[in-house]
Amino acid sequence: MGLVDGKVAIVTGGGANIGEACAKMLASNGASVVIADINLEGARRVADEIKEAGGTAMASAVDLGDEDTIVAMVTAAVERFGKINILHNNAANTGAEQMTRDGSLAEMDQQVWDAAFDINTRGTMLVTKHTAPQIIAAGGGSIINTSSGVSLLGDVLNPAYSASKAAVNALTRNTAAQFGQANIRCNAILPGLVLSPVARAQMSEEQLSMIQRHVLLPRESVADDIAGAVLWLASDLSSFVTGQIISADGGICHHQPHYADMMDMFAKA
Repeated sequence: MGLVDGKVAIVTGGGANIGEACAKMLASNGASVVIADINLEGARRVADEIKEAGGTAMASAVDLGDEDTIVAMVTAAVERFGKINILHNNAANTGAEQMTRDGSLAEMDQQVWDAAFDINTRGTMLVTKHTAPQIIAAGGGSIINTSSGVSLLGDVLNPAYSASKAAVNALTRNTAAQFGQANIRCNAILPGLVLSPVARAQMSEEQLSMIQRHVLLPRESVADDIAGAVLWLASDLSSFVTGQIISADGGICHHQPHYADMMDMFAKA
């Protein structure tokens, strides 16, 4: 018997990377999962792999910049499975073109800034807007937002992305406050650098090594690290946890700035 047996979950951005791992983790623990993604081919692949493994899933096309597609996705989920208990707001605008243009504030293109907020923040709000009434009708449930460790700290790159994710943190707390009495919990998970194939392709070995020096645990993060946290927040094991901003980053955002240098000094002593 799985931790979310008999529940119905929507995972946005479920067609690859972290979303794929989360969808498969929920399905392997008994949930029927709606794989929602702008990349319908990827969503269908993940849904097929879940079904081949004995789980229950369906693919649904959704564009978080288009509210009509969000309404259609929620409607299709209810028509297929009869209810919604879990929403994992995971989708974000992290394409290479967007992220490489998200750099200097002094040279920020307004379109790049708006594109981050349109999908990462407004899109998360719109999916919540249309899904929450269905979760209430089902007697309550759990909403889990994917934020990011960069929402907590300043950096020299990606200010639009980090600001949009900081807004997701605020949205998480507001969602928890507004829907708590309807038995909906809402929490956010903040990954660090999760080494998906996309992340590896976009970063040099030097960059990866530089970041890994600041991870407190002796390994790299993988997508299942986030999926495990999502499963816990989706399940009744976390039934009194709401409004929380939870890091799942190996401690990278929670140590003194000189940590890596001190560890190098101790290793040379």
